[in-house]
Amino acid sequence: MTELNFIDGAHRAGSGSETLTIVDPSTGETVATGASANATDVAEAVAAARRAFSDWSRRTPGERSDIMLAWADLLEARAEEIAALESRQGGKPIRLAEGFDIPGSIDNVRFFAAAARNLEGKASAEYSAEHTSSIRREAVGVVGSIAPWNYPLQMAAWKALPAVAAGNTIVLKPSELTPLTSLIFAETAHEAGMPAGVFNVVTGTGAEVGAALVEHPDVDMVSFTGSTRVGREIGAKAAGAVKRVHLELGGKAPFLVFDDADLEAAARGAVAGALINGGQDCTAATRAYVQRPLFDDFVARVAELMESVRIGAAGDPETDLGSLISIAHRDKVAAMVDDAEANGAKIVCGGEIPGDAPEGTAFYRPTLITGAAQDSTIVQEEVFGPVLVALPFDTDDEGIALANDTPFGLAASAWSTSVFRTQRASREIQAGCVWVNDHIPIFSEMPHGGYKASGFGKDMSQYSFDEYTNVKHVVSDITAAAHKEWHDLIFTSDQG
Repeated sequence: MTELNFIDGAHRAGSGSETLTIVDPSTGETVATGASANATDVAEAVAAARRAFSDWSRRTPGERSDIMLAWADLLEARAEEIAALESRQGGKPIRLAEGFDIPGSIDNVRFFAAAARNLEGKASAEYSAEHTSSIRREAVGVVGSIAPWNYPLQMAAWKALPAVAAGNTIVLKPSELTPLTSLIFAETAHEAGMPAGVFNVVTGTGAEVGAALVEHPDVDMVSFTGSTRVGREIGAKAAGAVKRVHLELGGKAPFLVFDDADLEAAARGAVAGALINGGQDCTAATRAYVQRPLFDDFVARVAELMESVRIGAAGDPETDLGSLISIAHRDKVAAMVDDAEANGAKIVCGGEIPGDAPEGTAFYRPTLITGAAQDSTIVQEEVFGPVLVALPFDTDDEGIALANDTPFGLAASAWSTSVFRTQRASREIQAGCVWVNDHIPIFSEMPHGGYKASGFGKDMSQYSFDEYTNVKHVVSDITAAAHKEWHDLIFTSDQG
């Protein structure tokens, strides 16, 4: 049995009665088992974080930075081990874990180690004749973070790094399906010199452990990445206690192809953007709007590329597309595709479980759909699987309007050889990120976060410190006078 919690600087077994089983959904093999946490474990983790806060928040930025740089080195030394575990616990292709998830997370650590020493604020100055004003950025306190299963280590990093770099302490609840690399993440932070209690991990279900974390009175802020439905519930609970909230929620990214686009580049970008991580990515390309002169050729080329994708076990370096996270999730994706077909859409390719898929695995073929109505479920709601819907449009105005025609606004891309078209699209598409002639790349230095029902607040970049710090205005008198001019608003002249 694996100890699935890291509390106050030590691995611990959960106190709950439920046994969690972590499975490689691309093979059906058990990776680890362990006892679930419960509200008692959450309370112990929050208490540890509260005790650690006073010391950690008073460390100089340079001290925190040095520890984080050492942390990055420890992660890098174990990168191969971490990548293998990340691949197995989620059915993720090993090439993706080794080339994207793990190096990206280590780069995040190094970025925030530097960013910790560069907190921004307005210049100290005299904004009145009698006072000097200055700005302090201060840590919020104990942060309760809830991370999803699709990018376990990266999402743990996005949650933890700006928080601890700014002087907060954290209790992280990873998904109970994929907690293993988050535990290594916390363990290596402690080994690097981060004091006990600064970074804690509790593993259990959202209904029990997540709810206990959100509702705990000593948690000052809640940061959540996941579905919009759950985000609304968490936001409502946190609002009742007037807690700060950061929500990175679902997406339904449009992939807008104008008629002067490079067809081959767009087709390859669409397939890569739709299938990354099995499509289990909130920024994945899900709605390809293609101007009518290119539409048929685009559909044909995308289908050809999708058919060439190699499906297989996560640990095989030849695998392009691993499995979905679970059989239950695969069945949800399949049901949405079946519903689209029943309502008149055409399945151009895919739309089925591979016939040779081993028992107990969660594979689903890359799927391209045409003929769906703009108001249909497959177009409007997040599928979170290897499914791309292609729809034609005629005018530029129509294409941009269709791109904005969902409740979501996390990411989008625009494809054209005209700088004027892509600039217009980047201005008018309502999303937190708009890629031009590409789809998916992210960088530690730049922010990630959404508009509309995709949530609010930023991960990564210097902007994320806005989420994890309080801004304090300090006002100092510079006159040494007992009588201030503004006192005349209160005292009459004959009162002394």
